Amino acid sequence: AHTQVQLHNMEIYREVKKYLKKNHLPQEEKQFGGYFSPETMHVDPLILERKPEERARLLSSAFSPHSQHLSKTVEELFEPSPSWDSSRGLNVLLYGAVGTGKSTVVRKLVLDWCRGRTLGQFKLLIPFSCEDLSQLSKVSSLRDLVSRKYLQLRKHPLLSGEGDQARDILFLFNGLEKMKLDFRIGSTELCSDPNEALPPAVVVVNLLRKYLLPQASILVTTRLSAVDRVPPKYISRHAQICGFIDPDRQRAYFAKRLLQQPDDAAPKEEAQALIELLYLNLQRESQLATACFLPSYCWLTCATLHFLHFTNANAPIRTLTGIYTSFLRLNFGGEVLGMGTGAGTPIQDHHNSLMLYVVQTVGKLAFDGVTNKRMSFSEKELEQWIGGKTKTDEELRQLAMFRTDVLDFFLAPSVDSNKPSSAKLSEHEELRYVFAAPAMQEYLAALYVVLGENKSALEILSKQVSKAIGQASEDVNALLAIISKFIPLRIFTIFNLLKLVPKLFEKFTVRNQGRIGRTLATEMFRTEDSYNEDVLDQVEQNLLGVHGPHQPQKSEEHPFELYPIFMGGLLNYGNRVLLQQLGCTIQNDTVAQITKALRKYLVRELSKPQPPEELMDLLFLLYEFQNPRLTAEVLSYIRSVRLRNIRMTSLKCYVLSSVLSCTPPSYHLEVLDLSSCLLTCDMIRILLPAFRHTHHLNLQFNSLGPEPCLLLSDLLRDPKSCIKTLELCDNPILNAGAASLLEALPENQSLRHLSLMHTGLADGGAVELAQALHKHSSLEELNVAYNNIGDNAALSLVDACREHPTIHTLHLYLNPLSDVGKRSLYVRGDPSKSGRKVRVLASVTEGSDLSEDWHPILSVIIENAKSWDRERVKQQLRVFLRDLEWGRQQQPSFWKRLHFRRVERGIRETLKMLEKDQVAHVCDVCDKTPAK
Repeated sequence: AHTQVQLHNMEIYREVKKYLKKNHLPQEEKQFGGYFSPETMHVDPLILERKPEERARLLSSAFSPHSQHLSKTVEELFEPSPSWDSSRGLNVLLYGAVGTGKSTVVRKLVLDWCRGRTLGQFKLLIPFSCEDLSQLSKVSSLRDLVSRKYLQLRKHPLLSGEGDQARDILFLFNGLEKMKLDFRIGSTELCSDPNEALPPAVVVVNLLRKYLLPQASILVTTRLSAVDRVPPKYISRHAQICGFIDPDRQRAYFAKRLLQQPDDAAPKEEAQALIELLYLNLQRESQLATACFLPSYCWLTCATLHFLHFTNANAPIRTLTGIYTSFLRLNFGGEVLGMGTGAGTPIQDHHNSLMLYVVQTVGKLAFDGVTNKRMSFSEKELEQWIGGKTKTDEELRQLAMFRTDVLDFFLAPSVDSNKPSSAKLSEHEELRYVFAAPAMQEYLAALYVVLGENKSALEILSKQVSKAIGQASEDVNALLAIISKFIPLRIFTIFNLLKLVPKLFEKFTVRNQGRIGRTLATEMFRTEDSYNEDVLDQVEQNLLGVHGPHQPQKSEEHPFELYPIFMGGLLNYGNRVLLQQLGCTIQNDTVAQITKALRKYLVRELSKPQPPEELMDLLFLLYEFQNPRLTAEVLSYIRSVRLRNIRMTSLKCYVLSSVLSCTPPSYHLEVLDLSSCLLTCDMIRILLPAFRHTHHLNLQFNSLGPEPCLLLSDLLRDPKSCIKTLELCDNPILNAGAASLLEALPENQSLRHLSLMHTGLADGGAVELAQALHKHSSLEELNVAYNNIGDNAALSLVDACREHPTIHTLHLYLNPLSDVGKRSLYVRGDPSKSGRKVRVLASVTEGSDLSEDWHPILSVIIENAKSWDRERVKQQLRVFLRDLEWGRQQQPSFWKRLHFRRVERGIRETLKMLEKDQVAHVCDVCDKTPAK
């Protein structure tokens, strides 16, 4: 019978462990695809054992990167001490600031215990969330509390209180600051029976007092502000969790998070490079290093880098706004302001959420900084915006809790990169504070505006008057309805005017919501921010820093370009659901009114030409909004997307493709310019859905090789593709890439213009191209200039174009053609010789005459001369000069010779420009070379 009981208990333990393993991962981690777990990404934070008199020591005193600390583990905290009473279990209080990793340590501890790796002296570990316990209104016994969450433990013998069986139990209470605990005997009755029904707070107090199951051990976690809620005499050991106070712990965390990728994610080399850049930024004692003392900000940094670098079509849809909203939910949940502060009236109503109060105070400070273009704040400004009007002792006590737990989480002392961290402020210097994460200032400012907290004094007064009159009018109308039954006086109808006041205020509110949409559009297209880097590059630079010889100079005014994007992202339904859990509700009609006004003002701004950076920011705004209908309506006014010189990443490609996928099948872009965007084969794969919407696709200057041509070949075969012009200039696709494109020509009927200029095409590729042209009956123009095509291959191309029914122009200039070859090309293209004229652009001359196309040829050369091989360009220009001199000598007309000289002068000026730039470049190199 004893053996059967043991087997039954082991089965119960297995069921409990299975339940704990299944529920160990928070929702915020599941958005990354579920391949993160505490086991694979955990880095132990610094845990210091404190004496009872040191327990209130400030967290900043532990933040000395150059000092040595002996870190403890949770298992070591439960080792018996010489003064330990073996008849009683240990009570350990683990405290720390918000974001130092208390909940993560608890999850890892539970998981390790389930797998038998730690705390093996306990047969049963029972975790409780103090937030859940605080929400229970009914009285319950200890056994009921346990069985409510763990059904397998109903009537378990270890919880009976008999003998010393309870020594095998470890209770874990996470987040003690969420509960009201009163250890006074007169307020909390004593209890030693696990079956006696009492309020949950009384059960916890008696467990800590050791009246209830005295042999059981207890681990309690709490924030700094709640350390004094448990009298020291009831705590065996105090320990402070201090986060990651040294860059090595931070680097270890970043390595575990960023190097652990699914099979289809970016290669390990890219993740390793990110870690190195992060580590360099941390070593410079930057503001990021200060923020990353808290593991929560390490999580935010890694989540943002995952979003920036590892987003692809197979990953779950994530937005930057969603990451910041999840970050706040991860750290503050649905906390209520004033919970667990004892007697007295809270700052706001008891049911006012903590996050809403954060928005009303810290968000107001953030909004003032964004409005006035300031990132740092003085002590006086903090006092002005946060708690400046508090008066009572209770309000001051709650404000002190708020500053300790919340304000210090969002704000940190400003770090001057030019001064060492140990340097002290002078008498005239003032300590200033900044947001720990720069983007958090813009997020809270956006949330402050979207929630409608940005009201003037007149708006606040009119709301109060409207509410008062609305309530009074209901009472008055009810009274008059009764009186009018007996005294039908028409004068009483004047009181119906009272009903108009709430309706007028409702219209006023709608107008205010429309103003939010106008503010969003105005901030989105600020003239002074038009030529900054796009906002995603700015986010990356804030995290990784700027490395290299050309360090950007710090400007007094910071561009807050994430602010309007966060405003749009907060209107996303998914983010509104998370915000509602935090106590910040954005109504559907509010979203509708803001969206209606936003559509109007965005369309107005799009009527003006926008720089590529601003256009990329607009696409990112539409992506963050996640509103397909609005996106389609806005894009209907955009017919060209020109992103030239934007440093494209996988995320930006995904944003572009995702946004364009919201449009109807009938929508088409006239131009999609992605030249000089550093595209790769993987990016081309992401962009293929966007290419289907395009008539003119420009991919020049991207260093694309033969492999991406396989993808473009599939695109040309797609019956939904409508590409008419494909520009692949200055990409080394070579003969192999050209052959891949040629295979798609028979199945494509939309292509009209194909540009393969400066693609490394040789004679073999040109001959194959000539043989394949007859398979495509719609091509009109072919550009193979600046390649390695000789006379014979060029003649084959001209013959093929002459026989083609639609081709009218062939570009062959800047190819190694002989004089005889050029004359032959001119003769082959002559309509008197072939019956059909084909414009052959091979030189600025045609025989002894000046070519009609000399100007387009020189324009293309001048436009690209600085990016091409200068020696080869100069050589070709000298050949042009020789041809012009020969042709000029053959002309009997004075005016024709004058025209020749004008063209010669233009070519000589181009040569001088190239030689001058080359000399200047050599001089710059000499100036930068260090002296020996």
